[in-house]
Amino acid sequence: MSAVNLTRLSRHPLHVTVLDDRGSVGRGIAYGVRRPEYLLNVAARNMSALPDEPDHFLQWLHTRAEFEQTPDVELRERFIPRQIYGDYLRSIVAHHLQSPGELTLATAQFVTGTAVDVEPARAGCLVHLADRSVLPADRVVLATGNEPPAPLPGSADLTDHPAWIGDPWDVWETRLPPSDGDIVILGTGLSAVDAVVTLRELGWLGRIHAVSRHGWFPHAHFRGIDYPEFPPPGVDLAELGLRELQSLVAEHCSALHERNENPAIIVDKLRPHTQRIWAGFTDDEKVAFAKETAARWNVFRHRIAPVIHAQVTGSRLTGQLGVHAAGIARVSAAGRNRVDVELDDGATLTGDLVINATGPSTRLSATRSALLQNLLRRGAVASDAVDMGVRIDADHTVVDAAGERSPWLLAVGPMLRGTYWETVAVPELRFQARRVAETVLGATHDERGEVAPQLEYMI
Repeated sequence: MSAVNLTRLSRHPLHVTVLDDRGSVGRGIAYGVRRPEYLLNVAARNMSALPDEPDHFLQWLHTRAEFEQTPDVELRERFIPRQIYGDYLRSIVAHHLQSPGELTLATAQFVTGTAVDVEPARAGCLVHLADRSVLPADRVVLATGNEPPAPLPGSADLTDHPAWIGDPWDVWETRLPPSDGDIVILGTGLSAVDAVVTLRELGWLGRIHAVSRHGWFPHAHFRGIDYPEFPPPGVDLAELGLRELQSLVAEHCSALHERNENPAIIVDKLRPHTQRIWAGFTDDEKVAFAKETAARWNVFRHRIAPVIHAQVTGSRLTGQLGVHAAGIARVSAAGRNRVDVELDDGATLTGDLVINATGPSTRLSATRSALLQNLLRRGAVASDAVDMGVRIDADHTVVDAAGERSPWLLAVGPMLRGTYWETVAVPELRFQARRVAETVLGATHDERGEVAPQLEYMI
């Protein structure tokens, strides 16, 4: 979407190269899995990819045969299959990047490969690929998305083990054990939900064990009540600090409990203020929130479609899905075809298939990306104050290790978690993608306001 916004907003010549290691630009990982049982976690009304056209996704849905006759009031609240959202993003790519028409001066190309470094050149910079080819650019936008799950103790010895899945986005459905076997899912978040739903869809009848420190699965979306009491009139939530904010939230959650209403209403009411609140926290408060509160926050904040929640609940009620609230002490091979998961409460689970769905790694200094490792090593990028991502300026320009604004690097997406906290959902990402494009396009004029020569941009 950063590339799309560059081409749709530019009034001057530019060329955009989109470098992607999967060859399916637009779908990404989340929307590239062609499984119809995977649904969006947000209703259609809030899934437009364009911040200036809030009904863009709804209008596109009405062009499809299966939704053409669906009343708009119903379609707005529908949770659409993720593969269809992938179709939507691909259609935007095709329209703006692959056949932009005669009214734009922008051109685009797609390169399948893996970037491993970006180095300054006499003019602009050079993007080095794993195959040793080099692409020149005047600006580079880092939009690398989520990191894979962090390694677990012992997992380095399981890389080639047939019963170990180190990344839940890898294809694991072809490695299912017999229906009298055991599958252990490490984590109870959104990726774990995907795994449970897929096992149900495949008709696998064995035992499923899900493990996380608290044992909390995401909650379902619901229709809440109007609750004007929060935030209280005259209270600036961004000025309260972590402890006072927690106290205020607890007070109002209790009030909603007394009304037999869902306390997640407070999370929804916080949503417009979240990034300002996060920016107002001290570094210590950010670290404390991430350690003490983030797990509960994610359960209420990152909710799932009611029909998906019902499937997970059904698996628990039938006894097929067991949930273990414990930390993961170690994983190790249990012979050639099974893996042991040692829990910190002393128990051990043995799986014929073990899936690491503990969620994306969030420590930039521990990144396994060769690109980010090289940029960090040379000081071209730096960790933010809490090591959750790269340091940026307000316009998404990367700030290097010396504290200087990079002349050619910008960043967008999950790598900005330390700056924004909320930076993984479409409602946030669509604004970031446009902001990045606006920053880049501001460089197409020189100091006298004249148009600069055609520039090369790399996403």
